[in-house]
Amino acid sequence: MADFNTLDGVNVAGKRVLLRADLNVPMKDGVVGDTTRIDRTVPGLIELADAGAKLVVITHFGRPKGARVPEMSLKPVAEALAKQLGRPVKFADDCIGDAAASVVNSLADGEIALLENLRYHAEEEKNDPAFVAELAKLGDVYVNDAFSCAHRAHASTEGLARALPAYAGRLMQAELEALGNALEAPKHPVMAIVGGAKISTKLDLLGNLVAKVDQLVIGGGMANTFLAAKGVNVGKSLCEHDLLDAAREIFKKAEAANCEIVLPVDGLVAKEFAANAPHDVADINDVAADGMILDAGPKTIVDLNKRLESCETLVWNGPLGAFEITPFDTATVSVAQHAAELTKAGKLLSVAGGGDTVAALRHADSDQAFSYVSTAGGAFLEWLEGKTLPGVAALRAS
Repeated sequence: MADFNTLDGVNVAGKRVLLRADLNVPMKDGVVGDTTRIDRTVPGLIELADAGAKLVVITHFGRPKGARVPEMSLKPVAEALAKQLGRPVKFADDCIGDAAASVVNSLADGEIALLENLRYHAEEEKNDPAFVAELAKLGDVYVNDAFSCAHRAHASTEGLARALPAYAGRLMQAELEALGNALEAPKHPVMAIVGGAKISTKLDLLGNLVAKVDQLVIGGGMANTFLAAKGVNVGKSLCEHDLLDAAREIFKKAEAANCEIVLPVDGLVAKEFAANAPHDVADINDVAADGMILDAGPKTIVDLNKRLESCETLVWNGPLGAFEITPFDTATVSVAQHAAELTKAGKLLSVAGGGDTVAALRHADSDQAFSYVSTAGGAFLEWLEGKTLPGVAALRAS
């Protein structure tokens, strides 16, 4: 973490700490559904409040596009946050101006306030300097604890880091350390598992990973495109036939980088995409013309689990099959559980991320056992693609 400042050793007592969180949580009829993002934010808030900070939390919610959309108010989030914290949270009905200043000025040491939705102001997403200056008036120091928003160059994620003394929050720190250990300075051998439906959305990611990992396991519908590029008949399986040349380019890059691409050797094949559809196990070269590969088969599962045992580091993005429907979740569940066991035994560092990945690991009851599971979505993917994240770069420069 030498690249940027953490909160270690920082005296925040009596200071107004402007903390960018990601509290963009699922909400229906004014009630917060999944509190995962709130739960992850709470320990860092408690640490700062207990250290005597006057804590000013800012976040976005939804896409109000610069208008005050009542359904996108953070008032219900403030209530949910207070409940999870077990202490009061003051609420300001704007994030700048007199309404915000009044609440911030009323804070005693150790108290917490949440300001209204940043995106009620179009200037937030434009990274408008005047808006940055208005926000900066409300803090003495800035803490970014929203890695999931770090791929956006917005006022609250990039601009503020250049306007105030800036630090990585505990969530940001944990995310960056986990990703650094997994990809920037990993213990080898490193395996990456990349699954999902289409390679069209993951070409940059695949191109970056082959230069960094020893084995690249490709699963899900994506694997069919790579198999077809090798001349395998994948029947009616989901396959991007217009991207076979792109797949062949990935093979070439992998060979040049001494990275082994691992594809399924067998699969669960059905004639329809439906739960409990009649299916057979087929060798990958024996898929019927009217068959669809919906999951990796038992030989592939044994092979992947054996490969995992000789790895030090695992990076996982995307399921190995159609995990949403039984029994085509078998490969994802089996490999996830084996990775979890190896992690618990101290034999594997496992980092996973991306929306479908988090859902798949939860389905396999393995998410809690992984070394780190990122809920960052787009930011996690852009990091894997090797792109610069403005919110992280600004912390480094500050």
